[in-house]
Amino acid sequence: MLSNALLKIENLKTSFRIKDDYYAAVDDLSLTVNKNELLAIVGESGCGKSALAFSIMGLHTRAKIEGNILYKSQNIATSSVNELNKLRGKDMGMIFQDPLTALNPLMTIGDQIGEILLIHNKSQSAGKRKERVLELLKKVGILRAEHVFNQFPHQLSGGMRQRVVIAMAIANEPELLIADEPTTALDVTIQSQILDLIRELKEDSQAGIILITHDLGVVAEMADRVAVMYAGQIVEIADVVTLFKNPLHPYTRSLLNSVPNSAEAKAKLHVIEGVVPSLQNLPREGCRFSARIPWIKETSHEKNPVLHEVSPGHFVRCTCYKDFYFPHESKEE
Repeated sequence: MLSNALLKIENLKTSFRIKDDYYAAVDDLSLTVNKNELLAIVGESGCGKSALAFSIMGLHTRAKIEGNILYKSQNIATSSVNELNKLRGKDMGMIFQDPLTALNPLMTIGDQIGEILLIHNKSQSAGKRKERVLELLKKVGILRAEHVFNQFPHQLSGGMRQRVVIAMAIANEPELLIADEPTTALDVTIQSQILDLIRELKEDSQAGIILITHDLGVVAEMADRVAVMYAGQIVEIADVVTLFKNPLHPYTRSLLNSVPNSAEAKAKLHVIEGVVPSLQNLPREGCRFSARIPWIKETSHEKNPVLHEVSPGHFVRCTCYKDFYFPHESKEE
């Protein structure tokens, strides 16, 4: 399994300065992504998912990064901008959440995708480059590729822009792809097509993919493994079947219980109490989820929660999962 590891994150801490202090948005996180694996990272907004993605890609400009981010044994966390630029767009690609802000409004679509090819292959002729751009546009399901080649981002629909962002991300056939909420604000049909594209990329190039999402339906359909993130930490990680069949951490169970289920149409949806605390108010000691499950006694929580391997490859943070129940259930159930 170790030889199969593409990305290895060790004790990553990404902190942002607020006034005079630094606060960790990603806090002592360790994770491995393997070749030909889709790892989904789930959690509410504010849990640190995008902060993690930007740390991996080296895109934070003012964050303090501690720990190791090893891509094929190269430590990205300590790499120079020049070294990162050789990796980004070639070995590592990213599909951004908002395609409109990811695209340059003053450049045509053809020039933007062509630029990524040019940066990493300066010897390629202009004709060959155009050929490759058109091929990429067709690959991501854009039918009038020649027409779109000469258009500007504002002339395209949201779904089309997202396809262009994917074309840019896969232009140089990266081995590691990070998709940060790639289907947000897209209608269901376009969403399905975009997820198919990501799946095809994994199958075609054996790429390792990190899919950041809050959509558990997408996770069930796409993922090989799932990491559940809460307040900057991983609280549970397991293969997708195990996580859906036997979720253990109170946060994982709460997330799954708040998803509408057609089989239980009349059942009440669970609403998770409270919100993810802000960086400044985040408890740095004890179980970070304890305030949102106040009916669980304090002694159930560890003082310094760690990840426990409860079965092979299935890790859960804190011992509170052993005593957890939903308020509408009796404790014995």
